[in-house]
Parts: sequence; C-alpha cells; structure tokens
Amino acid sequence: MQSQPVEHQKSEEALRAGFRNAMARLGAAVNIVTTDGPGGRTGFAATAVCSVSDEPPSLLVCVNRASSAYAPVIRNGLLCVNVASGHHQSLCQLFGGKTAAEDRFRLGSWSTLATGCPVLDDALEAFDCRVGSCIPSGSHDILICDVVAMKSRTEGNGLIYFDRAYHNIAGSCVT
Repeated sequence: MQSQPVEHQKSEEALRAGFRNAMARLGAAVNIVTTDGPGGRTGFAATAVCSVSDEPPSLLVCVNRASSAYAPVIRNGLLCVNVASGHHQSLCQLFGGKTAAEDRFRLGSWSTLATGCPVLDDALEAFDCRVGSCIPSGSHDILICDVVAMKSRTEGNGLIYFDRAYHNIAGSCVT
C-alpha cells in the first residue's frame, strides 16, 4: 500500500471534518434502537433510520461496527426502532453515551411485541423488526429490517437532533 502525500491526507481529513459538520446541520428524528436475545439486551440512540418500503414494510437502520450494541444486534437478528418523543431527551442521552447496556433501561417503561425486543411504552412509534439483510459500508453496517409488529401513539411531540443538540418539535407546523 502506497502512502499518500501529506497534502492529500490533510484534504481527506478536512473533507471528513467538513462532512461531519455538514451532517450536524441535517436535522433528523431521534430513535432508540433496542435488541434482546442470545446476544444480549442493549440499545443505542440513532438518527440514521428511514423507511425502505411499505411492500413489505421495512426500515433501514445504520449501526456503527465499533458500537457496543453492534454485536448483540447482529447476533440477535432482531431490533425495535422506538421513535423518541420530545420528553425523551434524558433517555436518548443514556442510550447515546457510554452507559452500561442494562443501565440504559433504568429510565422509561418497557414492554415487548412479537420479537421480544424492548419497546418503549410511550414512544411515538415502535417498529418491531427482524433483520433481513446487512450491507457493510465504511464504519457502519446498513441493516434492512422487516417490520413484523408496530405500536403507535396518537399524541406527543417529536424529537430531532440538529446542530449537535436535541430539539423538541411541536405537532403543528406553519403552512
């Protein structure tokens, strides 16, 4: 493997830093992704979640391979995407930090649906999923997840992560 010129290395580092800063300006819904099974019970906060299709219902979830939650999610092959509400900031910080796996569940009220993964009882939405496929990309794996059960709430504000901070989003918008 050839070494790159210093100028090129600096430009690559600048590109990565600029990319991270630009992505911080891309507001995204905050989710608490949980798993349980032979690989263990854990979860992580994620903004890299989106719909793939409604035929069949499926989601895309990105997980960092360096995350402590990575191995349990892959081994279990199951996860639940819990869409955070505006009042879940403290819970999201717990799941987004270095807190031990079991301690992450000390806040909130939890139950289960079809897969047995933890469902946050007052999440705006909960998508209970089986991991259908896994695509490696850079530092992350892109999981295509088949939704097998759902739980919905009819009220509550959204929570987004924007400019490296949580923001409670009210239900009404200016049109």
